[in-house]
Amino acid sequence: MRAAHPSAEIEVWASDEHRLGLKPILRPVWARRGQRPVARVQHRFQWLYLLAFVHPASGRSEWQFASTINTAVMSVALEAFARAVGAGPSKRIVLVLDQAGYHLSPLVQIPDGLHLVFLPPYSPELQPAEHLWQFTDDPLVNAHFPTLAALEDTLATRCDALQRQPTVLRSATLFHWWAAI
Repeated sequence: MRAAHPSAEIEVWASDEHRLGLKPILRPVWARRGQRPVARVQHRFQWLYLLAFVHPASGRSEWQFASTINTAVMSVALEAFARAVGAGPSKRIVLVLDQAGYHLSPLVQIPDGLHLVFLPPYSPELQPAEHLWQFTDDPLVNAHFPTLAALEDTLATRCDALQRQPTVLRSATLFHWWAAI
């Protein structure tokens, strides 16, 4: 990348998608001895997708919501991300992704200044963005949301808070080998 664009600033980001919905996320909780913990749930199968973009070296992040995920949505998400981080002739962004079909499709429109790099198949442990979900899921655990809009509001608040905590995101996503990329 440096050889092809010697005068451009280059940043390496990672991206992943997370499906969330009205089906609850249950985790163990503390309860008094002899009492059962109560988590109010109602299994429903409505989903939304949270798209995360993280710059592991600094902890900066960008978040987007989608009602579905496919090549058209991915094209729009990449365009919005490229605009948000200022990708273009003077700033090149290398974006590390998994090999989901909607990432690899020739129908995906890649904005100028954005360069996609794909991880080997079946290797989520190599994806820094996978480590973001532990933070986004926290306010959703053992919680009941009556609508997707209520879930999205809670997630939007959480993502906004995470954007103001780059050191937390950096500590979770900056793998020891990442700087070598």
